[in-house]
Amino acid sequence: MTRSQTLDSHPETKPKWWKEATVYQIYPASFKDTNGDGWGDLKGITEKLPYIKRLGVDVIWMCPFYDSPQQDMGYDIADYEKVWPRYGTNEECFELIDKVKALGMKVVVDLVINHCSADHKWFQESRSSKDNAKRDWFIWKPAKGFDSEGKPIPPNNWRSFFGGSAWEWDEKTQEFYLRLFASKQPDFNWELSEVRQAIYETSVGFWLDRGVDGFRIDVGGMYSKDQNFPDAEVKDPTVEFQDPLKHFANGPRIHEFHKEMHQFMVDRVTDGRELLTVGEIGFGTEKDFVEYTSAKEREIGMMFNFKHVSVGEDPNFKFKLVPFSLKDFKLAVAESFQFINGTDCWSTIYIENHDQPRSVSRFGDDSPDWRAISAKMLSVLEISLTGTLFVYQGQELGQPNIKGWTIDQYEDVELHGNYDYIKKQFGENSKEMKHFHEAVPVISRDHARTPFPWTAENPSAGFSTSTTPWFALNPSYPEVNAESQLNDPQSVYNFWIKALKIRKEHKNILVYGYDFEFHDLDNDKLFLFTKKYEDKTLFAAFNFSSDIVEFTVPIDGKLTQLFGNYEDVDASSPLQPWEGRLYYVF
Repeated sequence: MTRSQTLDSHPETKPKWWKEATVYQIYPASFKDTNGDGWGDLKGITEKLPYIKRLGVDVIWMCPFYDSPQQDMGYDIADYEKVWPRYGTNEECFELIDKVKALGMKVVVDLVINHCSADHKWFQESRSSKDNAKRDWFIWKPAKGFDSEGKPIPPNNWRSFFGGSAWEWDEKTQEFYLRLFASKQPDFNWELSEVRQAIYETSVGFWLDRGVDGFRIDVGGMYSKDQNFPDAEVKDPTVEFQDPLKHFANGPRIHEFHKEMHQFMVDRVTDGRELLTVGEIGFGTEKDFVEYTSAKEREIGMMFNFKHVSVGEDPNFKFKLVPFSLKDFKLAVAESFQFINGTDCWSTIYIENHDQPRSVSRFGDDSPDWRAISAKMLSVLEISLTGTLFVYQGQELGQPNIKGWTIDQYEDVELHGNYDYIKKQFGENSKEMKHFHEAVPVISRDHARTPFPWTAENPSAGFSTSTTPWFALNPSYPEVNAESQLNDPQSVYNFWIKALKIRKEHKNILVYGYDFEFHDLDNDKLFLFTKKYEDKTLFAAFNFSSDIVEFTVPIDGKLTQLFGNYEDVDASSPLQPWEGRLYYVF
């Protein structure tokens, strides 16, 4: 098949810089502190750019660094055009952007526009009175009534992602405002054009003018709410508030909004640069995913799907674990990119971010015997899949989850909000609380948020000169840290360098490969697949166990090993524990 024929049948293979890029995600609070106050800062990111460049990534994505009261670690923004003073100044941010570009990399920033902070000037105006000009910029509703104790009853039974009601009572104006997340994160009313235009100008236009190369769009499928605000279906009659996702996820006007915002971006960029845009969509149908990411629809370039990182979580409540099989994980991984096959769409590859636990603990084996080798295997899996690759800080070291902490040692507002709600609703000794305590060590967001371990030094692992950083370090830092890995050719970090180099050298089959097909799908230890690009076929074999496992090559041809996490292995030999191999088949 010729190249033009391939393009005709697989328009997803049309080359773009942002398809071939590897993106390195930075959580500013935890990356590097340069002034000793215990918080990471922008100067710390600038200082560590050589480390990031050496890894071989192309883009850095910075989580929110904007001015914020930090109820939700910066995802509650009080001023989109100002750096939070603890992180630095606007000038330091502009300098960081320039230095990233001077190193040949690009910068993507977080776009958090479903909600803002209750400290934002727009919300302060909105809550000042019921007849304020900005009252309708947010979603206000009267109480449904009052209970026997005179307590206001929320407008509906929607549950917040962070526990309890999704409605917050405002004493001054005697109404509720919608906040799907934390108590001081009011949702914008996207139904008003003037609200949308104001959001675009301050959060998008300001940063495009400063040279950023794109945006990660926070909760990008949630702006269009059901304007009737009905009660959610009662799926769990034991709790007061119910899962309302169907009433605001992928809503009736969401694609209209994204088209409008995309056009704003295109009009604002005057130097010809093409932006990377990735939407945190999370869940939906294949039709939803295609419409968001189709090039002809002109909405977003690609999206994050949550299916694979949510396996093992109860669909009705995150902090309750349920059994899952390797088959469940395989199918969920494939859902992230199979929808793009033969379309003009695109998608992403990731298994870690600031909202997820550490992948080596979740999907590998973080025991001393297998932590490094299984972390390497997961990197081989990621580079072999079709889509834009995202790597989260510390993943390149094989950082594991926190071990042995009690609830009071965690920081996350999501965790504590749900803990308080369960305690109030069911009690400290309830089965619901037992499930919660079982889930936290496995899936808490805080596993990814501890300060970066630059060295093995006590007490702050080179992250800060402060003895009391904003968050305690993961106790694994004496063994798992950057300094010990940089000059160790067998380290996880140096393996990632090789893996990313292989991905670039063989980008046709690894980045753009199509016609993905599982083999031996029901096997609970093996993850086997093939995919193609023109006349090339890739066969990938992964052993998700600590056993030695035989496997069968599912197609005829001569095998030539391309890459793997074990050295000097025979192409036909059984897979070693937590081994991954990539082959060309001729």
